[in-house]
Amino acid sequence: MRLKCILTLFLAVLVHARGSAQDWQSLWKSYNAGFMDNQVRVIDHTEGERTTSEGQAYAMFFSLVANDQARFDGLLHWTEQNLADGDLSTHLPAWLWGRKSNNEWGVVDSNSASDADLWMAYTLLEAGKAWNDARYTKLGSDLAHMIAMREVGQVPGLGVTLLPAATGFRPEETHSNSYRLNASYLPLQVVLGVGHLAPGGPWQKVADSIPALVRDSAPHGFASDWIDFKTDGDPQPSPVCSYDAIRVYLWAGMLDAKTPGRDAILDSLPGMANYLRTNSVPPAKVGLDGSVQDPKGPPGFSAVLIPYAAALGDNQLRDQQLSRVQSSQNSQTGLLGNPPRYYDQNLALFALGWMQHEFSFDSEGALQLKWKNN
Repeated sequence: MRLKCILTLFLAVLVHARGSAQDWQSLWKSYNAGFMDNQVRVIDHTEGERTTSEGQAYAMFFSLVANDQARFDGLLHWTEQNLADGDLSTHLPAWLWGRKSNNEWGVVDSNSASDADLWMAYTLLEAGKAWNDARYTKLGSDLAHMIAMREVGQVPGLGVTLLPAATGFRPEETHSNSYRLNASYLPLQVVLGVGHLAPGGPWQKVADSIPALVRDSAPHGFASDWIDFKTDGDPQPSPVCSYDAIRVYLWAGMLDAKTPGRDAILDSLPGMANYLRTNSVPPAKVGLDGSVQDPKGPPGFSAVLIPYAAALGDNQLRDQQLSRVQSSQNSQTGLLGNPPRYYDQNLALFALGWMQHEFSFDSEGALQLKWKNN
C-alpha cells in the first residue's frame, strides 16, 4: 500500500513537472491566436499594430517547423502582396508596414531589412525541400540572389558581409567614413544553409567573416547592438548591448557543435554567462564595459539564453533561465509576459523549439525537422 502511494505521488509530481513546461506547439498556437489576423499578417501590438518583414519571415520559419503549409502559404501571400509589390522574385520586401501619416494602411518604409530577407530566403529554400514544392525553391533562390546583389558588401578590415539593408549603411550613403553593421543579422547556420541550397553566391565568404564580426562587436564579452567599421580606423561598437544584440547569443547557442567558427563565436561572448553566474535575471541593457544599465531583461531574454547555456555546457544556468521562462507564462493567454510582447514570443519560439528538438541545424546549416525525421 505504501509503495502504491509513493508511486502515485511520483506520477503526480511527474505530470505536474511536464505540465509546467512550456510546450512549443502550444506556444505556437497561442502566438497564432494572439499575434496574427485572418489575413495571416503578424501584428506587433506594442508598436502601433505594425507588421515587419522580420515578423513575417520568423512566422514562415515557425510554420515550416510546425508542418503547417496552409499558414505558411498565407504568410507568404500577404508578404508578397503587401511588402514586395506582388512579386517576391523581383522585389526585396519592405521592412515596415502600418498606419501611415495620412491614416491609411500600407508600406511605411520601403527599405529592406536584410536579416528578415535572409531568414525568408532560407525558409523558402528549406520549405521547397521539405514539402517538395518547386515554387518555394525558385522564390528562395531568387530572393537569395537579390540579397547577394543588393545587401552584401565588401567591408574594409572585415571582408564580405551582409549589410543591414539595401540602402543606408554604406559610407557613400551616410556621408560618413564607416559601414554600419549588426552582428545579430547574421546567424551563421542560416548563411551556411543558404550557401548550400543556393550555390554560386558569396555566402561562404560572408560566413567566414561572421566570427570576426561577433568578436569586434563584443570587446568586453557582451554583444553590442551595432558596430561601425571605419574605412580609416578601428571598428567602433555602439555603447549599448540590448534588444538587437540578444539574438547573437541565440544564434550562437543553436549552432551545431561541429560548425566551423562556432567555438570562436562562443569564446567572444563570455560576458553574459559570467554575469548570470551571480545574477538570475539577464540584463535588458549593458554597456560595452559590462556595466549594467537596466538589470531586468524581459522573459524572452531568458529564453534566448537556454541554447547559449547549453552550448557552454552550463546546465545550472540553462535550468535557471528555463525556470524563469516557465514562470512568466500567462495561463490565460498561453504566452510569455503580461502583457505578452511580440519580441519575447519570437525569441521563445526559437529557443524552446530548438530545446524541445522541434528543429535543429547541422554543421552545414541544413534544417533538421522533427516531423520529417519521425
